[in-house]
Amino acid sequence: MKIVIINYGAGNIQSIMFAIERLGFTAVLSNNPAEIKAADKVIFPGVGEASSAMKMLLESGLDTLIPTLKQPVLGICLGMQLMCNKTEEGNTTGLGIFDVDVIKFSSKVKVPQMGWNQIYNLKSSLFKGITENEYMYLVHSYYAPNCAEAIATTDYELEYASALQKNNFYGTQFHPEKSGDVGEKILRNFLELNN
Repeated sequence: MKIVIINYGAGNIQSIMFAIERLGFTAVLSNNPAEIKAADKVIFPGVGEASSAMKMLLESGLDTLIPTLKQPVLGICLGMQLMCNKTEEGNTTGLGIFDVDVIKFSSKVKVPQMGWNQIYNLKSSLFKGITENEYMYLVHSYYAPNCAEAIATTDYELEYASALQKNNFYGTQFHPEKSGDVGEKILRNFLELNN
């Protein structure tokens, strides 16, 4: 199986590579459109600031490529947020894959939300074998509100979508690669998807 992690300058790529290796697979880092298109699975990572990350996607042409991919694609953290219509962070227009706008948590709560929180209302084969209310690791100041494409929910100040799915596109606000055995199981489920 060919697994490509999109390399567009966003952080956190090494921990994803290591998590995939622990599952017995090998991933390649690439920003080459032909290589990304030829992959069986694509992971779109992200740690950083939305407008500068989007600028890197625009400069490389990946902003037009990613929404056209037909294989399973997993956006993680900022990767998921950039797959939405837009985000308040840097007033950034996203890729428009998920029909929701990303907004900032209010000043009533500590931001970023950093640490472990529960996921529930699990609705996708991405969560096969995962029980409700498992704890996942999150670091974020912006969130996708609950919407039709939500496949997991988390509560921090309010209930929001901690995972999204539309057709072959999946997104997790949490970091499966930093969420222990449960996170690795979610990554394995993604790698075993056949849509």
